[in-house]
Amino acid sequence: MANSKFFTWLMPKSVGNLVKSAAAMMIGSVLSVVLANASLAHEIRPAALQITETTPGTYEAVWKQPAVGNMAIRLAPHLSSGSLNKEPTAQSLEPGKIIKRWSVKGGAPLDQQTLTVEGLSESVTDVLVSVTSPSGKTITAVLRPSAPSMVLGLSGPKGLSTPAYLRLGFEHILTGFDHLLFVLGLLLLVGTNWKILQTVTAFTVAHSITLALAALGLVQVPSALIEALIALSIIFVAYELIPRRDMTITTLTRQKPWLVAFMFGLLHGLAFAGTLSSVGLPAGSTVPALLLFNVGVEIGQMVFIALAVGVIIGLRRVRHHLPASYGTVSTYAPAYVIGGLASFWLIERTIAAVLVP
Repeated sequence: MANSKFFTWLMPKSVGNLVKSAAAMMIGSVLSVVLANASLAHEIRPAALQITETTPGTYEAVWKQPAVGNMAIRLAPHLSSGSLNKEPTAQSLEPGKIIKRWSVKGGAPLDQQTLTVEGLSESVTDVLVSVTSPSGKTITAVLRPSAPSMVLGLSGPKGLSTPAYLRLGFEHILTGFDHLLFVLGLLLLVGTNWKILQTVTAFTVAHSITLALAALGLVQVPSALIEALIALSIIFVAYELIPRRDMTITTLTRQKPWLVAFMFGLLHGLAFAGTLSSVGLPAGSTVPALLLFNVGVEIGQMVFIALAVGVIIGLRRVRHHLPASYGTVSTYAPAYVIGGLASFWLIERTIAAVLVP
């Protein structure tokens, strides 16, 4: 009965049960998908393998894998020489990740060995690989479920393959569903006009600042807290999307959306830095890698905005062919869908932060 009164207050009385049912089914369908794939509610953080060879056949290997508590999907790095098949020299559990280390002495040189990550083809994550040879040459690459192995070519000319960080940033934002939902909320709030450029620019500047500070180790905030606050920021934007009964009341968000975007962008930048902290930045090329990662994030963000604007404009052009109830559903459904998903993430992440050691 309370839910019925709530919907009656929010929606005009002329809206029939059909519209309410359609909106409810839409929200329920989306939530069902998310609940069935709860692991996708978080950012899909990559794993990382860093190998430093001091002399041919002598090297240190560090494997970092995202985890929830002490639980993680089955992923295991292997070299064709078999040197990583034995038990790690050391293993530790840090907040949000499992770390394994191998010290190899008198083994086969790394050059031309084949690196394979077992279990990667059955996962939805990536692995950032960074290998440094005795000559100082560093190669970086990203292994994916579709290509879980690579040959370590260390005998070529010296140099850092920094484009891997550009691609990592691009793919990171396109798989960061919570970040995309926040950007979508801003777009729906501001509209497809010049203000969206101002708002997105403020968001970009803000998360670039905290991304750099956190990635360089100047700022440290618990990742669980940041993830929960990001979900809360999405709920805030969803609330602002609900039409007011008194349309003469203008909130700060509607007056200065760029300011709100900047404030919450600081939070999102800390979350972006979580990806870099889990994989690390290459020694000697920290600034270029950080810059390329941030550029990759911005490219992915602009691609998403362009696609979303295209869909919105397309719907506007064909709305006269849609049912009369489309206007009401399109007004209320985005707020409920975005807010519903964010509320689920907030509860999930808060529980994880409190219960998971």
